[in-house]
Amino acid sequence: MPHYQPHTPTIVAPGRFGNATLLREMPMTTPQTREQTAARTSGEPLLGHPGESNPYIDYQFVDLLLSLQCPRSSGYDEMCFIIMGQVKELLFKGLHFELYNAREQIRNDSVHEALEILSRAREYARYITESWDLLSTISTDGFNQFRDFLGTASGQFSFMYRHVEFILGNKNVRLARAHSNVPHVWPAMEQALTSRSLYDEVIALLSRRGFDIAPRALDRDWSEEYRHDDSVEKAWLEVYADPVPANELYRLGEALCALADQLSQYRWRHFLSVEKIIGFKPGTGGSAGVQWLRNVVDHRFFPELWTMRTKM
Repeated sequence: MPHYQPHTPTIVAPGRFGNATLLREMPMTTPQTREQTAARTSGEPLLGHPGESNPYIDYQFVDLLLSLQCPRSSGYDEMCFIIMGQVKELLFKGLHFELYNAREQIRNDSVHEALEILSRAREYARYITESWDLLSTISTDGFNQFRDFLGTASGQFSFMYRHVEFILGNKNVRLARAHSNVPHVWPAMEQALTSRSLYDEVIALLSRRGFDIAPRALDRDWSEEYRHDDSVEKAWLEVYADPVPANELYRLGEALCALADQLSQYRWRHFLSVEKIIGFKPGTGGSAGVQWLRNVVDHRFFPELWTMRTKM
């Protein structure tokens, strides 16, 4: 992967959880000390750590992490629902980290670095899509046993997923403001809402590379959802006129389209799984459930990379 210092975005304001998230004291090792330890243990795992923990627990916060699954009902399927929800939040954070850094590289005209990052981003998206294989094992009866305990909790209020949508260009002021009452979440959400997306930076890159991009696509209200632009489609058609590996803009377009493809598959699996589990009942968070998700399924990230194919 890239050899530059990564940019780590702040998603939750620090200090909210006190000392719980502070880095725990751990010893550093070197190739030499690891060789010495292996010789001392004859190659067996190192056991008998001092104190009340061990380095693996302290590095991964495993004890804290595995204390966060707290079912509220006696329904068997609730544990699966909680664990997979938390796993997806972690995967969304990983996906967002890659997209955030890909955007930084595009800003710096480092397309080759961005391409490498986007390959991992697509794997994150594929892995998240496959989470529905496990979630879809929850039966309608099993979900009904704990659904009332959710109150109005709903995945549509996942601020980590909203960060992913926003950095990809699917902005929504109303959904962003759903988090405006959460002081440790709102500042980062507002910044994500009003900043250029990854695709906005790609369009700016096309302009810097000499393509005729309309001013309206280069300077606009970044909090608005990205809409199809004819000048951007024309630029991509020119890029795709030379579909060879040496054309890094062509490879970038294909990488973005592959990512969008995978994310659309995630949304489709979400739509089908929800219909399979709750049918056409309303969602817990006030939405129309499956009917609301149907509109999401029809959305495409990076729209010109899809529409131009009719003209190729």
